[in-house]
Amino acid sequence: VKAPGEISLVVVGQRNAGGGGQWNTLVGRAKQHIKFAAAIDNGLCITTPQPGQVLTGIEQSGVEEVWADTSRFQGELTKAQYAGADGEIDKVMLIVFHMQSRVVMAGRDRYHTRRINPGKNMRIITVNVNGIRAAAKKGFFQWMVRQQADVVCIQETRAQVQQLEDPVFHPRGWHAYFHDAEKKGYSGVAIYSKHKPDKIKIGLGWPDMDAEGRYIEACFGPLSVVSLYLPSGSSSEERQAIKFSFLDRFMPLLYKLKLKRREFILCGDWNIAHKEIDLKNWRGNRKNSGFLPEERAWMDELFGPAGFVDAFRAVNQDADEFTWWSNRGQAWAKNVGWRIDYQVTTPGIGEKVQAARIYKTKRFSDHAPLIMDYDYKL
Repeated sequence: VKAPGEISLVVVGQRNAGGGGQWNTLVGRAKQHIKFAAAIDNGLCITTPQPGQVLTGIEQSGVEEVWADTSRFQGELTKAQYAGADGEIDKVMLIVFHMQSRVVMAGRDRYHTRRINPGKNMRIITVNVNGIRAAAKKGFFQWMVRQQADVVCIQETRAQVQQLEDPVFHPRGWHAYFHDAEKKGYSGVAIYSKHKPDKIKIGLGWPDMDAEGRYIEACFGPLSVVSLYLPSGSSSEERQAIKFSFLDRFMPLLYKLKLKRREFILCGDWNIAHKEIDLKNWRGNRKNSGFLPEERAWMDELFGPAGFVDAFRAVNQDADEFTWWSNRGQAWAKNVGWRIDYQVTTPGIGEKVQAARIYKTKRFSDHAPLIMDYDYKL
């Protein structure tokens, strides 16, 4: 008990292989040891608490406690997912009834949550893999299938579909759709879904950009989920001009999307950091692609007059929340990054954002997966 009306509980254990069924706590300096009342399968586990208690888990060895006013729980149960792979807890998701926005994740990865409605939870992940074959070798698909996601949007696949015949690229129970670039080893987007879409739309109808494989849309009833890869302008003035051309054409399309009787979640690498809070060295990057005044003004319109929602910021207003790090100058180790990967939504679905997490425990590319939960049943 932290204070009157506030409780905090962490119950994490690991079976001692030679300890006759005893358990060792993984939580350093625990104030109180809690005995396990029932046998649980070997491996790492998280127990379900009693009504009115709060449960969180760990990534690696760090633990960050979560608290809430117990009067808000109204005696309802919480749920926790079992997690464990390769000798470590890889993923823990907290589901708490009637909880206000709190940080609930430990270590380098933290969930930021709003209220969570059990039974209506849709999880969407977006990540630029910087080569789907390279990411596969780093264990991306083994990780992906453990996340209990409904849809996974991938950018920069850098492969043609005929190069992805290995079963690793087609996990059992998943539907996979690709939009490849004509140029080998370049760009490309994909969508993996646990639910078969009603329809798949490939491309924007722009021959120059469609040749680069930058847009694929999956339709699920009244909801569309898009995997989007905006051009980067960092390599040359010519590519920056192409990026500006894309933005000029894309904004009118976004206004048209808003007029449809559909909700949209546009996931992907937008290659723009919107505000100063979205990159570490903003002063030194004001003249660089990705943080140019014209690009930031475009984002201002996107999240202003155009009426779209930066879903991550709906639950997380913290600084130093990045999704991409340069491979130079120990940027990853020093957390000198940029937030350029987004889930951009129409207002209706934007109001249903429940939780956001940037996954940094393992690295599959120079980008980190952005994991978001919505109060929506797909």
